[in-house]
Amino acid sequence: MTKVCIFGAGAIGGYIAACLSKTNVELSLIARGPHKEAIEKKGLTFIKDGKTENLKLTVTDDPRTLEIQDYIFISVKAHSISNIVDSLSSIINEQTSIISTVNGLPWWYFYKANTGTNLDDTYLESVDPAGKIWKTIKPQQAIGCVVYPACEIIEPGVIKHNEGEKFSLGEPDGTKTERLKKIADLLIAGGLKVPQKKNLRNEIWIKLWGNCSFNPVSALTNKTLDQIGNDKELINLVRELMKECQLVGEKIGIKFNVSIDDRINGAISIMNHKPSTTQDLNAGKPLEIDPIIGSIIEIANKLNVAVPNLKKINSQLKLKAENLGLYQRSEIIDKLTD
Repeated sequence: MTKVCIFGAGAIGGYIAACLSKTNVELSLIARGPHKEAIEKKGLTFIKDGKTENLKLTVTDDPRTLEIQDYIFISVKAHSISNIVDSLSSIINEQTSIISTVNGLPWWYFYKANTGTNLDDTYLESVDPAGKIWKTIKPQQAIGCVVYPACEIIEPGVIKHNEGEKFSLGEPDGTKTERLKKIADLLIAGGLKVPQKKNLRNEIWIKLWGNCSFNPVSALTNKTLDQIGNDKELINLVRELMKECQLVGEKIGIKFNVSIDDRINGAISIMNHKPSTTQDLNAGKPLEIDPIIGSIIEIANKLNVAVPNLKKINSQLKLKAENLGLYQRSEIIDKLTD
């Protein structure tokens, strides 16, 4: 039986767990604190489309209690992955596939990227400080993932699905492999939409387009997407940020198959929604700044692309988060993203 572990059974990790629990896999969750205790005592409660189900699942806070896994979903924030990779060593072998469900550029991004630049087969400091993830997990074990659903933890042990069912998957080199098909089929069997993409990087940047613009603007103003859309000054700033993001992406071969206006209109049509960065800020949780904005600036600096607006908003958001104790500054990353 296929062994699947979800490291970080929060909102998205819990949704994946609820779906995979309907399939023939040996499923384990790694969680901590009150959330882990609630799942252990009462099961994982999952709410979708007004229906509530309670799932009795194996949960632990110690990976050493588990066997070697076939697939591991890492569902912690991107900036936290380097802190947990050592604890994964006991459940990984050369056949284990790692799927990181993160916002921003993933740690494996330039593995077999073929961008024609000197960034190919290198790591980004803003995503993977000192290359710890790259050197510990190894990029050849990664399967790429772009997450679209919106979920939230209502209370410890209780996860509510708000919208979306799509998780796009793809191999870093774009090939169709048996391991990719196997996990995609399992997720589909659990009720998800899982397209297998030949060039997942294009899709990563389309999502990043919105993350690097709407997320910081919302976090700095505490406005919802539709409120930003109704503010001429803010929506113009979003547009400028997206233009700079597109310049960087195109420099490494990304094709943006939708227009900036269409991407903006899609975002601002969502009513009363604040992006994850704003949700984390309001909840007092550390912010994903470097993987979402810093990574773009790091690439821009290395390839001599001017991104003044991204740099300005990055500095403003870092300062706000740092003053709230929600961001820990790195001298190395600061130099790469100045």
